[in-house]
Amino acid sequence: MKELRFTLNGGELAVHVRDDERLLDVLRERFGQLGTKEGCGKGECGACTVLIDGRVVNACLTLALEVEGCEVLTVEGLAGPGGTLSPVQQAFVDHGGIQCGFCTPGMILSAHALLVQRPDPTDDEIRVALAGNLCRCTGYVQIVESVRRAAQALADDLSEEPPAPDGTKEAGSADPAARATKEVGSV
Repeated sequence: MKELRFTLNGGELAVHVRDDERLLDVLRERFGQLGTKEGCGKGECGACTVLIDGRVVNACLTLALEVEGCEVLTVEGLAGPGGTLSPVQQAFVDHGGIQCGFCTPGMILSAHALLVQRPDPTDDEIRVALAGNLCRCTGYVQIVESVRRAAQALADDLSEEPPAPDGTKEAGSADPAARATKEVGSV
């Protein structure tokens, strides 16, 4: 067993893991992050998607020891204070992007990562970003619409931000990527 130190959803953690232990198992069994699901176990379905230092990664293919010193974000880490849904999570609820829910956490994390990088993506960019996530329920129309609406909600939130006391906009507020990152903490 080796000690592993990493940040999970903003909190620093230390845990002892075996050399062959997958990140997926550590997240689910040790830390109760049940939104990270095992679908195929081969990195093909995206049900186990997490963000590691802001990169979309399949937790089923990642050894736990590979996240030493990294920041890991699961779907549980997107929620705000008191469990308030993030704009991406809320858009999926509001626009039918969550059919049975099995693929939803991975879809939401992939969408979040996209919106941090591309605040106003095209439909093609959305589809490319979600290509590693399989859904057997929706046919993807509602999922793409949910991502589009999340981007719009983030942009609308920016335009409604009150000015700082000196009358200027808050630093970085004009940047939707900064806003998306601010919403969830460091990605």
